[in-house]
Amino acid sequence: MPTPASPGRPLLLAAVADAGQLDRVESELQRSFGGDFRVRGELSTADATRTVEGAYERDEPVALVLVDDAYGDGARADLFELVRRLHPDARRALLVDWGAWADRGSAKAILHAMAVGHINYYVLKPWIQRDELFHRSVAEFVQEWSRSAVSNMREVVVVADPRSARAYAISSLLTRNGIPHAFRDRGSEMGREVLERTGAGRAEVAVWMPAVGGKTLVDPTDAEVVEAWGVPTTLPEGGRDFDVLVVGGGPAGLAAAVYASSEGLRVLVVERESIGGQAGSSSLIRNYLGFSRGVSGAELAQRGYQQAWVFGAHFVLTREVDELTSDGAGFVAHVGDVGTLRARAVVVATGVSYRRLGVDSLEALSGKGVYYGANVTAAHALTGLQAVVVGGGNSAGQAAVHLARYCEHVTVVVRGSSLAGSMSAYLVGAIDADPAISVRTEADVVAGEGEGRLERVTVRHRGTGTEDTLPADGLFVMIGAEPRTDWLPAAVERDDHGFLLTGSDAAARGWAIERRPHPYETTVPGVFAVGDVRCGSVKRVASAVGEGSVVVSQLHQLLATASHD
Repeated sequence: MPTPASPGRPLLLAAVADAGQLDRVESELQRSFGGDFRVRGELSTADATRTVEGAYERDEPVALVLVDDAYGDGARADLFELVRRLHPDARRALLVDWGAWADRGSAKAILHAMAVGHINYYVLKPWIQRDELFHRSVAEFVQEWSRSAVSNMREVVVVADPRSARAYAISSLLTRNGIPHAFRDRGSEMGREVLERTGAGRAEVAVWMPAVGGKTLVDPTDAEVVEAWGVPTTLPEGGRDFDVLVVGGGPAGLAAAVYASSEGLRVLVVERESIGGQAGSSSLIRNYLGFSRGVSGAELAQRGYQQAWVFGAHFVLTREVDELTSDGAGFVAHVGDVGTLRARAVVVATGVSYRRLGVDSLEALSGKGVYYGANVTAAHALTGLQAVVVGGGNSAGQAAVHLARYCEHVTVVVRGSSLAGSMSAYLVGAIDADPAISVRTEADVVAGEGEGRLERVTVRHRGTGTEDTLPADGLFVMIGAEPRTDWLPAAVERDDHGFLLTGSDAAARGWAIERRPHPYETTVPGVFAVGDVRCGSVKRVASAVGEGSVVVSQLHQLLATASHD
């Protein structure tokens, strides 16, 4: 099987103002990483700048750049910006002394550098030999770089024409399921070798899995891709009775699965697309409790999936529940391509789907430069090109910041007069501080054009009607969402927008039994709704996780009552 050409050992660069501290940093880096990385230390930002530029000229990968906070603000900022521009996959960190968090000046420098996107995080300088905290911090950065650098060998390789909509869909599926992968042009050296050795030369898309025995899939379905990776997409004929059926594998559904299975309930999660739902496609969630450096939606979802699996929860992915009926003692659900199963209670956590623009010229280019949702799998392919993001929420902000690492320019188009009313302050600050991002307020994208692929879009100002044509190699649309509730029976009442009524709202609309509904119970006893699909929910990842965990106590109450009837 093909092996990637080695670009040389990746660089770990440390710029430290004090010679003694520099020796210690270099020594610690060399001890832990010297076998696989080229370690270099510089005493000045000028020397570090030359090293960064030299690596770029020689096409050498840079994995991590550590810069001492002892340098002046301007020198640090210039060096970090150079690294971001020349080596967008490289991780950037501020080196600080122990106790620096108590110094107002140092703390301000850290917070400002993170807010404007100069650094990914900070690292405490090693203070003893074999400083394992320093080692762990650097190792985490190296692991992140390894996952993001397009030149690195990956567990899964997708080979296709860069303009293939199906290849993008498969890459997006892999990303949202947390499956590490790389894309290779079918005309590249590795692409040609994979196609020739596997006999897949006529395929539109070939998926090679070197980490799983070298499997090769030719024009696979979504189910075939995840099955080959070892993710379940069906159930055995026996054992189709469950205590709880969770429909939807986003944050709310995963939380319900973790807590229900950990407390002894037999749980099945059915997810029609990928683990993590809409949140799973977010490139970086900075404000989730416990992840001070931020966490990607895919990683957060994978951790939840693995946690639920360890507790015994069952999963079926890329399948959809298309019918739900009551049999008196519980519920019978039909799952497409799987069949029927029974559950004593149902938790609906199907979340929402992004609305479409409804512009014919853009619909014709869907998957060919026009993408719906926050997944920015195409970011690497847009290196040095132009991107447009439509939307004013956090997902749109995260996508814009991520794309700006690679694109020459990113334009955010928002219908409102500003981003402040709909986007978290840390994202607004990052966008304002990034010269590669501009914002068009009170505007709509009304048309798109291109020869077989998006090349430009038309933006219209909502007040004046003035239209501008912008170059656009990628358009990412995140303009609000609609609940996924059309598969449910009419007895499960919705509000005027399709969100499910629960608790007191359900009691006021069609509740037919003597007891009052539980807070997250719908108008059908035994069917619960949590997360974004529920009327009145707060559309945040943490809120969805909270609802998914809280609903389990209500499930226990319901099931305990049912067992005594």
